[in-house]
Amino acid sequence: MRINMPGMWQSDLMVQAVRDSIPKLDPRSLWRNPVMLAVEIGALLTTLISAGDIIQGKPSRFDVQISIWLWSTILFANFAEALAEGRGRAQAETLRIARSEARAHRLISGELTEEVSALDLCKGDHVLVEDGGIIPSDGEIIAGVALVDESAITGESAPVVREAGGNISGVTGGTRILSGKVTIEITADPGETFLDQMIGMVESAKRQKTPNEQALEILLIGLTGLFLVVVVSMQAFAGYMGLSIAATVLVALLVCLMPTTIGGLLPAIGIAGMDRLLAHNVIALSGRAVEASGDVDVVLMDKTGTITLGNRMATEFVPVEGIKSEDLAEAAMLSSLADETPEGRSIVDLAKEKLDVRGRDIRAPDGASFIPFSAETRMSGIDWGGREIRKGAHDAIEEFSKNRGGTMPESIRAAVDCIARDGGTPLIVAEGARILGAVRLKDVLKENIKERLSHLRLVGIRSVMITGDNPTTAAAIAAEAGIDDFIGQARPEAKLEAIRKYQKEGHLVAMIGDGTNDAPALAQADVAVAMNAGTQAAREAANMVDLDSNPAKLLDIVEIGKQILITRGALTTFSVANDVSKYFAIIPAIFAAEYPMLGMLNVMHLATPMSAVLSAIIFNAIIIPLLIPLALKGVRYQPTTAAVLLRRNLLIYGLGGLIIPFIGIKLIDILINFLHME
Repeated sequence: MRINMPGMWQSDLMVQAVRDSIPKLDPRSLWRNPVMLAVEIGALLTTLISAGDIIQGKPSRFDVQISIWLWSTILFANFAEALAEGRGRAQAETLRIARSEARAHRLISGELTEEVSALDLCKGDHVLVEDGGIIPSDGEIIAGVALVDESAITGESAPVVREAGGNISGVTGGTRILSGKVTIEITADPGETFLDQMIGMVESAKRQKTPNEQALEILLIGLTGLFLVVVVSMQAFAGYMGLSIAATVLVALLVCLMPTTIGGLLPAIGIAGMDRLLAHNVIALSGRAVEASGDVDVVLMDKTGTITLGNRMATEFVPVEGIKSEDLAEAAMLSSLADETPEGRSIVDLAKEKLDVRGRDIRAPDGASFIPFSAETRMSGIDWGGREIRKGAHDAIEEFSKNRGGTMPESIRAAVDCIARDGGTPLIVAEGARILGAVRLKDVLKENIKERLSHLRLVGIRSVMITGDNPTTAAAIAAEAGIDDFIGQARPEAKLEAIRKYQKEGHLVAMIGDGTNDAPALAQADVAVAMNAGTQAAREAANMVDLDSNPAKLLDIVEIGKQILITRGALTTFSVANDVSKYFAIIPAIFAAEYPMLGMLNVMHLATPMSAVLSAIIFNAIIIPLLIPLALKGVRYQPTTAAVLLRRNLLIYGLGGLIIPFIGIKLIDILINFLHME
């Protein structure tokens, strides 16, 4: 199912996020975010002071404004987290609506039907679906044949044929019949369909704090405690010097000193990472796995479907000396007309291109009979008019030709060896006793896979290909794709052993899998991605599920994990840097009256001490919602080294974190004095 990401600023999400921000003011909810809990305690204190001033008739305007902006700071932080959470809930609700609004034509008797909700269908019911209709639930076609658009499930645009009988009769709720008329027997009760499973996975995915997030939280707690000691000591120092500092000003100083920006956005960053995975149709069952993917330095990938397209394609005809290339192409095409495998279809396509008959339907000669491929003969072909054309494995065709008095030419033996060394698969074509030539089948690399692997290498991630192919073929594919290492003829235990070996060396390992025999290795891997089309054992062992069952998605997951780490680092750098400007606003405001020499620190030339403190607090509050889009969308990921990344962070977010607050606080100060708010 293609999960559509809701827009960041959709009105319904915004309204719900505002509503959800209020309950998050509960200290039992805020205790998970110590920085914001400290701000709330400060806001409560200044509120009590303001209330006391109002009751006693004392000037309270300044204290009230400080209280309002402190509460706003907490609400903005809660809003960021609620908005991130709301996007995930909206995705699950989109799936639920798609499930509840689907209608079905349930068969009563014969061709007589009744229209019911898809939610009312039970296992064993029969439904009728015609051209343009939506398949209401998971089932098996028991009558008819149809062309089905499964892009809602797989994301692939090419429709597929589904028909009664055989192993292509299964259909999934939510897909569409493009042409045809079928009768479907429902195979899932309500609550057990594919859509129901996805809704459950979306809603059950829990975000746990990752080790990096926990380390950053410890740092934030430490800084909060340190600045609390500083503020308390400052009050004691001021009392010793005979000065009096208002409690409201001290609270404002503490809030401005603490890294409130990153403290307010930290939960949203982690939740947004899971949302970005959902945009790629990957459900993360653990937030820990999402961030762990950013620390992965070894990626284990299967060859078929990950590095290559998944099916070997015909790329070249190699005729025997004396045989025209066109004659070989025609014989190979005729022997493949009834071959419905991707390899067989690719031979027909290559031959049509060679014979310049593209776009035309090629029909079998009248009276022809096809010889299907079998594991015993390892060849297929066509017989008609006394002609016998076969294609298949070189030793099988050699035996076929030998039985009819022919021999295998040495040039073809050499071609077979050459194709095998290059990582391809040779198929031999013969007509009776005469060998016509060879067809080169080749694993076709996925588009841009080499560039993507080079990007991983640039950020220090080692790629390892695991394949059941022989070492010669594996080496050829690895060299063409730019893979760092490969493991050929890999059995399930080899995958598990490889992961353990890398982990013992201190690496974080990611892998993909879809079968029961992959479950042990998936359970061992730090980041384990199971294909949704795979077995239940694989999905239970993994910590992520790819709804598209596209193994190449692992590369996207690693990049998203990197983006989360980069985003958190960038916003932390910005948060720490922008605190510096607040020192230049509040410290002169507190002490300049008694110590005029500290007036030189008022580099922003703020109008009054009260407007200086208020400007700093207002900027401290509004910077959080202004950074919400960056926290949810993430800093743009560019493969590079850690040194380059550090320099870029310091230049953009470090220097920016120093400059922007100076400008912002000054502009707010001008506005405050213009409106006479101080």
